[in-house]
Parts: sequence; structure tokens; C-alpha cells
Amino acid sequence: MSELKLSYSGYVCAPYLHNHESIELKELWTTSKNIERLYFVTGTFSSDSKPYFADSTNHYILAKFKDSEKITNDLVKHNQEKTSFVFNVKDDLFHHEVQGEVNFVSVYYMEYGEDEDVSEIAQLLVKKDQIGTAGMGNMETFCSNPSKFTFPYSENIVVIEVASEKSHQSVKKYCDQTRRDANRKGLTLTNLMSLSILEQLK
Repeated sequence: MSELKLSYSGYVCAPYLHNHESIELKELWTTSKNIERLYFVTGTFSSDSKPYFADSTNHYILAKFKDSEKITNDLVKHNQEKTSFVFNVKDDLFHHEVQGEVNFVSVYYMEYGEDEDVSEIAQLLVKKDQIGTAGMGNMETFCSNPSKFTFPYSENIVVIEVASEKSHQSVKKYCDQTRRDANRKGLTLTNLMSLSILEQLK
């Protein structure tokens, strides 16, 4: 019996290296029905996650997708020497209307994904007026030169979308404050990467 692989919606973050592979991926995702939104972003890794992803770059294309299986196929076909990240959202924590366009996506990990911790984090995030959506899931990585270190928290990933008219620096401070609020409650929410949206491509 072949194992039934579940497909999820979520986000994919692929390095934009101005090479053949990244240009082809961008063109493919611009026309793909599987891609709801596509952005050109700057990625910043936290000091906690950087050692695991020493090959990180500055510019990425970030896509919100409907079906993770199709994304996996795209990344296997267009594998690059810098890491691509897929965040499969298994649980939507909430969606609500926010003022302005999404201009920042922040990715966190929890050291322990206990159910009560997740619900406490959801309650904390839902009160933040600039956070439009939050989801919980896992992370997969694709790279032609795999990292020597395995990232140990890839099953407990939290992704949030932030909408704000303010600068990326001020939104990052807002997200850092949110993380500190969680840590004060004894919840270990650690920043993995921050994605500042520079341009919407689709």
C-alpha cells in the first residue's frame, strides 16, 4: 500500500538568485492556478535560526499556495543551491479583516507544540489588530546542497501575515513585541524568519 500523502495549503519561500531556476520558478508561479498570491520579498533570519540555514540569501519569492504536492514537484524540478522553504499550514488559527495590504510575513517556531500552548498563542495573536491570519503547521526544505544540521523544530511552525502602512522596521518591532508577549506567558515562540514584502507579483 502506498502511503497517502496529505496535501495542504500554505506558503513557499524560494531564493531569487537571478539564475535560470529562480526566473523559471517565478514565471511558472505567476501563471499557476495553484498560486493565490506571489510576492518579491527580503528575508531576514533570526540569530537563533541562522546557524541551521547558513546558505540563506537576501531576496526570495514568496507564494501563497493551495496544494503543497504541486509545490513539492516544482521545487524538485527547480532545485537550487540555496534553501527553499515550504510552510504547510495544517491548522488555520484565525482569519480576520485588517486595514491595509499585507506587507510582512513572520515565521516562528515553538519548541513544544502542545495543544494548550497553541491555543494560548492563537488567543494572544487574535487580539493583535494588524495580524490578518495565523496558521500552524510544519516546514519542509529543498536544497541541492543539504545543510549539515537538521532543524529540530520543523513540526511546530507558526506563520502570521501582517498588514500595515508603516515601515518594515516598525512592523518587525510589532512582531518582536508580540513574540515577547508570548514568551512572558511562558510560551516559547522563537522567530525563524521575517519576510518584508517589496512588491506584489500576482
